[in-house]
Amino acid sequence: MNTYLQANRELWDGWASFHPQTDFYNMEAFKNGASSLMEPELQALQPVDGKSLLHLQCHFGQDTLSWARLGARATGVDFSGEAIATARSLAESMGLASRFVQSDVLALDLEETFDIVFTSYGVLTWLPDLKRWGEVVARHLKPGGIFFIAEFHPGLMMFDFDTGKYICSYFGTKEPSFAEEVVGSYASQEEGTTRMEYTWNYGISEVINALMGQGLELKAFEEYPASPFDCFPNMITRPDGWFECETLVGAPHLFTLLMRKPK
Repeated sequence: MNTYLQANRELWDGWASFHPQTDFYNMEAFKNGASSLMEPELQALQPVDGKSLLHLQCHFGQDTLSWARLGARATGVDFSGEAIATARSLAESMGLASRFVQSDVLALDLEETFDIVFTSYGVLTWLPDLKRWGEVVARHLKPGGIFFIAEFHPGLMMFDFDTGKYICSYFGTKEPSFAEEVVGSYASQEEGTTRMEYTWNYGISEVINALMGQGLELKAFEEYPASPFDCFPNMITRPDGWFECETLVGAPHLFTLLMRKPK
């Protein structure tokens, strides 16, 4: 397992070194006031003014800082040292009092609790153990606190984006679902470096049960036929501005969960 996690950390360190310069993250617009947050999380969690918010797997901090701009007392966590260093520098340059912590999310114990725990868009696939993840989420929530996740749908990950053919089980296994070389990243293939990544696929019931097993209560579950991000091959733009895979039109692309820790 350490081999997988070390490879993934090196992958994300590499990605964090060039992602802030990509069009995908549009740093100029962000520094000029644009939010990186999307409609599902904004609708589910606002208002956040004055609330404490923990952002798991925050990458280099754009979403964390977007929550801070809305008044949250925001803490971001990521296992990439490169990403956390960039996040801290960005927070300082923008005058936003957010905190950033470098940690493997599965080992996280900040010894404090939050009103909101948030995570989103391409996070679960990097986790080898959902039970430990559920424990981390529950441990960091205040009684009555809210957990929210917006995530790419595991049903979409069963298929090849180029051909639409089945390639992977919907259900998770202890071994990675995928072990493959990637060129560049979802944000820029043109960067050109080849890196190894290891990822896991989980069914939605596995995600829900990992959280309910820690006592969290399910309050809302939604599925979407499209994604707010153009980050997969063969994506086409819908009239609403979201994106769907041309070979998988009609397939679920995104899901969200809103869960609460009982008081």
